[in-house]
Amino acid sequence: MPRVPILELPDPRLRRPSEPVTTFDDELAMTARTLVETLHQSTGIGLAAPQIGDLRQIIAMDLSETRDDPQIFINPEILTRDVKARVEESCLSIPGVVGNVIRDIRITVRARDVAGHVFERELEDMHAVCLQHELDHLRGILFIDRLPAIERWKLHLTRGIRAIRVPQAP
Repeated sequence: MPRVPILELPDPRLRRPSEPVTTFDDELAMTARTLVETLHQSTGIGLAAPQIGDLRQIIAMDLSETRDDPQIFINPEILTRDVKARVEESCLSIPGVVGNVIRDIRITVRARDVAGHVFERELEDMHAVCLQHELDHLRGILFIDRLPAIERWKLHLTRGIRAIRVPQAP
């Protein structure tokens, strides 16, 4: 399966909220496989459908060292949050930018698989951080929007990157 291009800022599709998936069919399964393949051919640990131009609520993650344990989350929602921490993040859609943001490092998420079956999963540490980062993509929010104002200002001055959206409370 071919890798598809990953959209990069300032592509406006990265700022659009995604729609819930309502049809669980072969086309959805193909999109999920494309997300996983594109993720595996990158240096990332997570990829959201908007990053490949598909504005549906689909996330692929693989934090395994051997990159052989992909996880798909469709229409994810966080049910519980616990233990905030400052974590370092980067993004395939904003190459070369790294910053520290506050995330919950213990969450419970409810989502669907590609067949439409609902599941709940407790995620901790980088798994929780990654899911929240990708969930932000589904809302049109980028991690740079969560940086302190001075850091966003520095990005604008040094790289011309403008964080133009203020994240809403979870």
